[in-house]
Amino acid sequence: MERKTKVDAENSKHDLHITREFDLPVDLLFRAHVDPEILEQWMGSKVLKLETKKHGGYQLEKKDENGKVVFRANGVIHELVPDKKITRTFEMENTPFGVQLEVYEFEPLSNDTSRLRMHVIYETIEQRDQLLKMPFAAGLNMAHNRIQEILSKLK
Repeated sequence: MERKTKVDAENSKHDLHITREFDLPVDLLFRAHVDPEILEQWMGSKVLKLETKKHGGYQLEKKDENGKVVFRANGVIHELVPDKKITRTFEMENTPFGVQLEVYEFEPLSNDTSRLRMHVIYETIEQRDQLLKMPFAAGLNMAHNRIQEILSKLK
C-alpha cells in the first residue's frame, strides 16, 4: 500500500514535519480533528473530553476487549483557528515520550482538496528517534487513510 503521509525527520533535530494531501475540502479535514464522533472513528479511541477552544483540554482513551486501558493521551489546545490551525500539546500516559508540541496547519488546495501539515516537537532528540523506531509512520498513514475514507462519505 502506498504511504501518502510523508514524515520528514532531519538528523539531530527535536522535531518532525508531516505532510498529507487529502481529496477533501479543508473544512471537512479540519472537522475530523475537532468533532468527537469523527475523531473516535478514525483514531479508534474514545473521546473522554474535547474542549475545542483556546486553553481547552482533551483526553482520549482506548481499552482492550477486557476493558483494560491500553492507550490514554491528553493535552491542552493552545490555539484554534477554524479551518486553518490547531496548536496543542500531546502526552501519552505511561510512556517514555514526554509531552510534545503539535502544530497542525490546514491548507485548501482547491474546493475539493486540502493539505495537512503537522510540525511535532519533542522534548529530546532521543524521544523523537525512539518513536521513529516504532511503526509510527505506518500507523499515522493508516489513520490518515481512515480520515479520507470516513469523510469521503460526508462530502
